[in-house]
Amino acid sequence: MGASLGDNPPEPDTSPPVPLLAPRDGAPTLVSTPDALAAAVEALASGSGPLAVDAERASSYRYSARAYLVQLRRAGSGTILIDPIGLEGEFDDLAEVINPLEWILHAADQDLPGLAELGLRPARLFDTELASRLAGFERVGLAAVTERLLGLSLAKGHGSDDWSRRPLPAPWLNYAALDVEILIELRDILGDELAEQGKASWAAQEFEHVRTREPAPPNPQRWRRTTNIHTVRDRRGLAIVRELWLQRDRIAAGADIAPKRLLPDAALVAAANEQPATVAELLGLRSFNGPRQRRRASSWFAAIQRARAVPASELPPTRLPGDASGRGGTPRPRTGTDAAQRYTAMREALTAMSTTHAVPVENLLPSDLVRQLAFDPPEPLDVASVRSALIAGGARDWQAELVAEPIEKALQAAFPPEDKEVGTP
Repeated sequence: MGASLGDNPPEPDTSPPVPLLAPRDGAPTLVSTPDALAAAVEALASGSGPLAVDAERASSYRYSARAYLVQLRRAGSGTILIDPIGLEGEFDDLAEVINPLEWILHAADQDLPGLAELGLRPARLFDTELASRLAGFERVGLAAVTERLLGLSLAKGHGSDDWSRRPLPAPWLNYAALDVEILIELRDILGDELAEQGKASWAAQEFEHVRTREPAPPNPQRWRRTTNIHTVRDRRGLAIVRELWLQRDRIAAGADIAPKRLLPDAALVAAANEQPATVAELLGLRSFNGPRQRRRASSWFAAIQRARAVPASELPPTRLPGDASGRGGTPRPRTGTDAAQRYTAMREALTAMSTTHAVPVENLLPSDLVRQLAFDPPEPLDVASVRSALIAGGARDWQAELVAEPIEKALQAAFPPEDKEVGTP
């Protein structure tokens, strides 16, 4: 399990996994009252060691990242399931006990925002998914990591169900308890493996980055990520997609409903391509036939009318310069440019390092930072300047130390910095 193989991850156990069907201590009682919460806080305060944490959201059903169930487990405390709905404003005592602890989560960046809304924020973090990536595992989902390291199989459960519904069914609570059942054991094994691979400090820096990272501001071009928007060929149609997307987002945020449950992406694209001139024509489109769509028909049509009123000079371009994804960041260099050659050279160097160190390329260095260096390599072009540019661009110390020299060599082998393009980002 934790044998050292240098930078190579341990081989997975090939014996059949043992199904993990129920919590070892039995299904815990749902904490849903102030008195029950006070007892849970007392139990957690009497425990020891780090805290396994998970939260269930309802992202396919709700707009917000709100936690609709909080799962906690600590040695000596057992597993505790907390229903935060109706307990808002009651978490100060819980925060006082658990916020100073090390938390163990799997894919922490998904759950930390919703927990923070409750005033729950860890002093230290161990992310078992991120640890698995750094350890070189090809499959890093919780079920895959549990099977590999513990020989246990987690039953496919209810992660995509509507956790905002009440009451929560007993099988769902059993599933939720199992999500924190084995996190402490995984943390111990992965911690040992990272130490044996010489990656413990890498992981610590990555965990701290996740723990302290501020949410990125919303990208104003997010509407361009509408499914099948590539089938909309004219700028007026894109304006219709944009206005419908913005109207849908406003309504969804106010009602705390997942936007696509109000109006599917297919409806936005259909309206953009057909450009209906009346409400009746709009309702004649197949994707506007549902009761939710018909109920807000006037609102959707008003958005289309706003798009019709946009002056031709202000219509959205069919493509953003270098990037039509709406994901933001530095665009990828155009093929055939000096920046593209520098970008390719750096990517090749990072790919080689990824193989050597058994770490995914995206964990060695963010792609956006690689693109920035392709457009604007540091001057003078030496290892120290590259390292400084990496740190300034948000790389962690371990990343800068590891990749600065290979990046410098790649840039030197491509084009010197004085050849960088004029007018690029």
